[in-house]
Amino acid sequence: MKESVERGIRAAQIAMLVNAILAITKLTAGILGHTYVLVADAVESTADIFASSVVWGSLRIASRDPDEDYPFGYGKAEPLAAAIVSLMILVAAVGIAIPAVREIRAPSQSPAPWTLIVLVVVVVAKFLLSRRVHTVGAEIGSTAVKSDAWHHMSDAVTSAAAFIGISIAVVGGKGWESADDWAALFASAIIAYNGFNMLRPTLHDLMDRAPGPEILEPVRRAALSVEGVRDTEKLAVRKSGLGYRVTIHVQADPALRLDDAHVLSGKVKGAIKAAVPQVQHVLIHMEPYETGRRKEEGGRR
Repeated sequence: MKESVERGIRAAQIAMLVNAILAITKLTAGILGHTYVLVADAVESTADIFASSVVWGSLRIASRDPDEDYPFGYGKAEPLAAAIVSLMILVAAVGIAIPAVREIRAPSQSPAPWTLIVLVVVVVAKFLLSRRVHTVGAEIGSTAVKSDAWHHMSDAVTSAAAFIGISIAVVGGKGWESADDWAALFASAIIAYNGFNMLRPTLHDLMDRAPGPEILEPVRRAALSVEGVRDTEKLAVRKSGLGYRVTIHVQADPALRLDDAHVLSGKVKGAIKAAVPQVQHVLIHMEPYETGRRKEEGGRR
């Protein structure tokens, strides 16, 4: 888990450095090249820097061990950061759309052709950065890191739209000066769409929604594979930080001694953690297995 946290933090640090360079480049090119969409793009990259810093801090907090004040750990800091990043994307979309509409209504001079070269470099850099950060996020199971990756991808989309808009303005000449502003408006809609899509899984994690069968079924099979386990009943799994917390009811021989039941529960816990390494904590409730009751319940079903 510590290694996963460090990988996530390194990804956030690299993203911050790249975004700082790109933000300065785009702002300078936007002002000198008379193109608002590049200035808006620079604002997006600046927001990316803050988003990556939020992810960095959340991973540090989420990796802390439980204590008396937070007996279930600090894992919720990670999806909370992802939600903040998602909301930042939505705010950035609105921030880009409003000035774009203003520029469309009162277009200024045509953008400089050389700004297209800047945008090509930006699109390639942001696309590669997004792919890299998303790969890290998927490998360590971090919602916040994956949200940060989508933030970078939205920046690449904005830059691609800017390239199209500026190209139209340059080729079209007089009367087409607002083409890059329309591109900025279109990009803001795409960014807002991505922001909503990113916000949904983070809310699921904050609300303790159960994971999919790819987590639940291996946990159940691992418990049933332990010798002495007759059956399992209730199974509740929720995500906490980069891992999962499991609560499961295990049924065993009613004649089992208390100390033997304790040993059996330990074996079940070990089997679950071995089968699903993402599981950080397992709470097992031992129950007596009653054949008659199981048959009656099976008949009612």
